[in-house]
Amino acid sequence: MAPSRRVYQELIQAMSITITAGERQIFRRMASERVSERAFFGISALLFAISVAVTIVWCGSMSAMGDMPMPGGWTMSMAWMRMPGQTWLGAGASFLGMWVVMMVAMMLPCLIPTLWRYRQVVAGEGEMHPGWLTSLVGGGYFFVWTVLGIIIFPVGVALAELEMGLPALSRAVPLAAAVVVLIAGAFQFTPWKTRHLTCCRDTPERRCKLQANGGAAWRQGVRLGVSCCYCCAGLMTILLVLGVMDLRTMAFVTVAITAERLAPAGEIVARVIGVAVIGIGVFLVARAAGLC
Repeated sequence: MAPSRRVYQELIQAMSITITAGERQIFRRMASERVSERAFFGISALLFAISVAVTIVWCGSMSAMGDMPMPGGWTMSMAWMRMPGQTWLGAGASFLGMWVVMMVAMMLPCLIPTLWRYRQVVAGEGEMHPGWLTSLVGGGYFFVWTVLGIIIFPVGVALAELEMGLPALSRAVPLAAAVVVLIAGAFQFTPWKTRHLTCCRDTPERRCKLQANGGAAWRQGVRLGVSCCYCCAGLMTILLVLGVMDLRTMAFVTVAITAERLAPAGEIVARVIGVAVIGIGVFLVARAAGLC
């Protein structure tokens, strides 16, 4: 009986040690996850704060130079102009740097939850470097917005040259801008908007199994960036038409994009934003027609 009792006691002790080791492993994992979460959101908050600060300073410096008065009673932003002694390549590089920083400030609030969900998924699949893969997703996302900025700058410069060379075209700009805002508001009600908003609001958990490698992470970010550009086409057009360096317009577009992405009823929010934008467009049309 004595040996059996000793065996029983040793078995109980071994089980206790095993349970204790398991609890320690769980506690260590939980502590590591908390540290990782704090690091992720801390770095994201710092990046957002820096991008906002740089955007405000940049917009302030552009405002200090003054806009160019144009026929028709409006002013052209200096974002489409060369500074004295600056080449067009230098002007393009300056615009692109401003554009990328501005996109980080505007898009990061709605992108952070998506990046965090992605990180949780790849970490749950046993990936040892989820932070690196998450950074690649973010890099692919903002790469798409960078390419868009490269396309936008020469188009903006060409339109600015036309408006400066044709006074009749310049006088038509306020009404044309108002009509574009109306169209952007109507865009919020289209199936195109609904479809791409659904894609942007989709989570990795509802997609197919993610491949935990650098190439797949980059492609995931690019796909997300393309869907985001499609979804934000109307709101970003408003920013470009009403003033790419206007902080008030920038803040409105940022809040609108974030709200329709993160609110529980995103489609309803998008339509409410559409109503507001159409109201702004009607006001701008009335002002351009001299009715107010």
